[in-house]
Amino acid sequence: MTTNLPEIQITRKLRATRLRLRVEPMQIKLTVPQFCTQRQVQDFLKQSEQWMIETWQKQQEKTGQIDKSLPTELKLFNLDQPLQIIYQTQKQSFIFDDQNLQLSVSDRQPEQYLKAFVIAYAKQYLPLYLDQISNLCNLKFGKCAVRQPKTRWGSCTSKHDIMLNSGLVLFPEKLARYVCVHELAHTKHFDHSPHFWAEVHKHDANFQQHRKLLKTTPMPYWWY
Repeated sequence: MTTNLPEIQITRKLRATRLRLRVEPMQIKLTVPQFCTQRQVQDFLKQSEQWMIETWQKQQEKTGQIDKSLPTELKLFNLDQPLQIIYQTQKQSFIFDDQNLQLSVSDRQPEQYLKAFVIAYAKQYLPLYLDQISNLCNLKFGKCAVRQPKTRWGSCTSKHDIMLNSGLVLFPEKLARYVCVHELAHTKHFDHSPHFWAEVHKHDANFQQHRKLLKTTPMPYWWY
């Protein structure tokens, strides 16, 4: 399940001789020769993923759409109140006071330490959350790993082991829940067939809206 690049506009052209990608400030366009197969298009997009992400990021920076200021609070998927953040000189990279919902981050490398906190938080809470959703949906999984892939929100193996992207904790709970439901549905249907989407819909009636929000909400600049 891929991360938040904008929807890719695909145009088939009779006179096109090769696949061509163009990253614009608001969208990504792909020109496809008339007789190109869907498989060739998918393979090409997979190979170009890293380039698209980097180019899209640069475009957003150029148009001033990325806010480069450090946040003073952080909303996390399973907390009602945002964390208050203080940047200060301290030995530890970060100190989390979960009673008072306060996070102290070392001012040596604040962006890096802020991300380190989010990863640690995700590793603690995302597997518990997946377990909770698994029981609610009655869809069982194997192991849960929390990682930081650049291009995926989650994945599910044939052994039903699920990987979740630690960045999910920065989104509202309904979006983290959608990703969990999506990957759990793969334990029943290992494809994106109509049966798969019907299973997703059964556990998340607004999945299309959640899917769209995931694709269009940018991650904060310090995550990269």
